[in-house]
Amino acid sequence: MRIELATAAGLPGRPNEDWAASVLPASGQGGGLVLLDGVTPPPGDDGCAHSVPWFTARLGGALVELSGSRRDMTLREILAESIRRTADAHRSRCDLSHVRTPQATVVLVRWDESEIEHLVLSDSVLLLESTEGAVRALLDDRLDRLPPGALASEETADTYRNAEGGFFTAAADPAVADRAVAGRTPRAGVRAVAALTDGASRWTDMFGEGDWAACLGVLQKEGPQGLIDRVRTLEDADTDRTHLRRSKRHDDATAVYAQL
Repeated sequence: MRIELATAAGLPGRPNEDWAASVLPASGQGGGLVLLDGVTPPPGDDGCAHSVPWFTARLGGALVELSGSRRDMTLREILAESIRRTADAHRSRCDLSHVRTPQATVVLVRWDESEIEHLVLSDSVLLLESTEGAVRALLDDRLDRLPPGALASEETADTYRNAEGGFFTAAADPAVADRAVAGRTPRAGVRAVAALTDGASRWTDMFGEGDWAACLGVLQKEGPQGLIDRVRTLEDADTDRTHLRRSKRHDDATAVYAQL
């Protein structure tokens, strides 16, 4: 088994709000990965005394522990319990009902000798490569289905955040786990998995340098850092912001690649 991970902050000196880890149980009978992309709040009050990295580290830690130790729990149950634990860690000090309370996108994958379980919430990307080489992207596309102008301002976006008809992230409500895209795939038919935050998936979904199969090919040949380096080169070259438009020039970027 080969597992590689790389991450890069969007700006020097600014905390990286992504979080990722791999899970390799001592039994040697399986494994997993966790990928979070913390949502950067706009300036102003978000009702919380804690930073986004504080939130992602605690949510990620709970996801790693439970996905590695509680095979009796589904990934939805693991996400719900991890959100609950994280909320309990700061609900006495913070207003967790605030729409901008710390939150993150989630990719959670777990495998054993028979199957691969997956869960995706919001706009991070999960790729599965079959033993024949076909690549399947498992996506939560709710952001892409929002009405035109829904994300034109932070105030407008707030009306769609964790709301019916909008998009969902892991924040303080465990019930959001039921909104995640989840499923199972026979292990025998998969040879590799990869998870990308949207800062790394830009190579395909923003710059159009190749489809998801080509993206996975870069990960296989050059590793996660190679993909991130390619994205940074494209961002620096887009001086007229043809592709970046209103996006950050450099976003936090994280990629995990596991060859099973």
